[in-house]
Amino acid sequence: MAETTAMTAAKIESILQENRLFEPPLELAAKARISGMEAYRALVAEADADADGFWGRLARQELDWFRPFEQVLDWTNPPLARWFVGGRTNLCHNCLDRHLDGPRRNKTAILWEGEPGDVRRISYGELHREVCRFANALKARGISKGDLVALYMPMVPEAAIAMLACARIGACHSIVFGGFSAEALRDRLVDGQAKAVVTADGGFRKDRKVPLKRAVDAALAGGACPSVQSVFVVRRTGEPVTMVPGRDLLWHDAVAAVDDDCPAEAMDSEDRLFILYTSGSTGRPKGVVHTTAGYNLWAHLTFQWIFDIREDDVFWCTADVGWITGHSYIVYGPLSNGATTVMYEGAPRPSNPGAYWELIQKHGITIFYTAPTVIRAFMKSGRAMPDAFDMSSLRLLGTVGEPINPEAWMWYREVIGAGRCPIIDTWWQTETGGVMITPLPGATPTKPGSATLPLPGIAADVVDAEGNSVAVDEGGFLVVRRPWPGMMRTLHGDEQRFRKSYWEHIRPADGSHLYFAGDGARRDRDGYFWVMGRVDDVINVSGHRLGTMEIESALVSHPAVAEAAVVGRPDDLKGESIVAFVTLEAGRDGDDTLLVALRDHVGEEIGPIARPDAIRFSDALPKTRSGKIMRRILRAVAAGQEVSGDTSTLEDRSVLDGLRVPDGA
Repeated sequence: MAETTAMTAAKIESILQENRLFEPPLELAAKARISGMEAYRALVAEADADADGFWGRLARQELDWFRPFEQVLDWTNPPLARWFVGGRTNLCHNCLDRHLDGPRRNKTAILWEGEPGDVRRISYGELHREVCRFANALKARGISKGDLVALYMPMVPEAAIAMLACARIGACHSIVFGGFSAEALRDRLVDGQAKAVVTADGGFRKDRKVPLKRAVDAALAGGACPSVQSVFVVRRTGEPVTMVPGRDLLWHDAVAAVDDDCPAEAMDSEDRLFILYTSGSTGRPKGVVHTTAGYNLWAHLTFQWIFDIREDDVFWCTADVGWITGHSYIVYGPLSNGATTVMYEGAPRPSNPGAYWELIQKHGITIFYTAPTVIRAFMKSGRAMPDAFDMSSLRLLGTVGEPINPEAWMWYREVIGAGRCPIIDTWWQTETGGVMITPLPGATPTKPGSATLPLPGIAADVVDAEGNSVAVDEGGFLVVRRPWPGMMRTLHGDEQRFRKSYWEHIRPADGSHLYFAGDGARRDRDGYFWVMGRVDDVINVSGHRLGTMEIESALVSHPAVAEAAVVGRPDDLKGESIVAFVTLEAGRDGDDTLLVALRDHVGEEIGPIARPDAIRFSDALPKTRSGKIMRRILRAVAAGQEVSGDTSTLEDRSVLDGLRVPDGA
């Protein structure tokens, strides 16, 4: 076992090519907010020496307060944290009001483009006015501090306006991604006891109109959600919708009936800001709760630090506001910093496969933040399309959602970034509120495939089952040893599940609380973190533990492979066997010859123990609408089981039909 582990570690190093190191560009480093590793280490040292002093200093420096906080952190009842105790602030105020007394009043806050090509540029002054109007419209329908408002929206400015309006009056928002089914929407409305729903007649996505109001009507049918008293409807596609008298009203009519004066509510630091549901393997979604001040500070700081934001930047995160990435890095992080944030309704599609590159060229986008799965999809279609556009405005490229293969990292750097843009590979989760491990563009030398180092104040570690730090290049559980402001506070209505899922999986002998992320990782000799994916993605083959990302990286390094997902399936002899689902580069055929070649390639790269027992070629892999591969579904398919649990996030159910592994494979 030890010999195999050593061999595997050596092969991992070969696959991930740790010898490739890219220093921050000198010009960028000279102007960066955090310039050089000395500046980074100084912040880390400050946080390690006095965490309360560190976070307190930043909270006072970066946020406006209606009443100062009296205590930075109350950790007397872990894992229940209370941050900035006694303070009062308002996230909407920090995103809008404080920018209005200077030149930012007329600066573009939201640059929005719809899939049909319509464009809106909304200044900070205009956004403030629109937010106040909708806040008053909510109040006119009886929505007040503490009430829950659900948003089921396309990617239109009104989605951000509704979020900010809720924050302004102290209502808790819960965004349900606009592609979810009526059943998934109903479950979340009932669990959260929503008092109102904000939706639209529909939206545009991939050359078609996606109906939304119809799904809301189905979710509310038969009194299934008795708490919902009002439904606000934005006109977007012009499709006819049914309006229920007394319950439904058009957004335009609602805001026309109120004025634009709405003072921001003074919120306690720990007042709920939003609930965001994540998929659960049991079929029951988890309602992650974030609160006002700590989340505001962490979204603000991480956006400022990791994207080295400048006054003239045009920042584009390709996520949907329905995901935590959209919350933190389309709306709250950028606006709190006074930045220009891009919202795009559409996606690359048959009528415009170069839509992303066209937007970068058209709007002079300087920072581009997207998912590794998106990058791999672009790789599959080749570089001719991106090469046709002028993307010289770009200065930073980011990735989010899951670990990125080194090959995709290099393609992204060379083809999209022209070899000059740093790659900001970020690791974080819905539960963490913001990025936790990432390079800083003006400080951190980067390695393809590594998220590099924790941000200042984040005490990340890789440990064994007893909570002991593991050796260099030894795999283990990725944990955080100290609380941080952006951390989730609980799961809505289920504190016991919160404790068990995140804080009791690993319990050190000294009784300390470790936040367990659910991911496996290792640290190299430079202290860099290599996130290897979910721990349940580790395959135990004849007693040898193999990370699925290791095998996926080996497969993707073959020139025929565009994307790969690897899972284990039960095996009477070996415990688990390895099944790989592979999509190929354009023009490549998945025949028996290639199958053998891929198995041999993995054997050469990692070792014979890692050769897939079965390889299934497919045109696509099952992904969430945020771009993550749903390996849980692939495990069920590989084992010949029915797909169960929560599949509401699955983007295209038809993908499942092409994934079945033949009997005996």
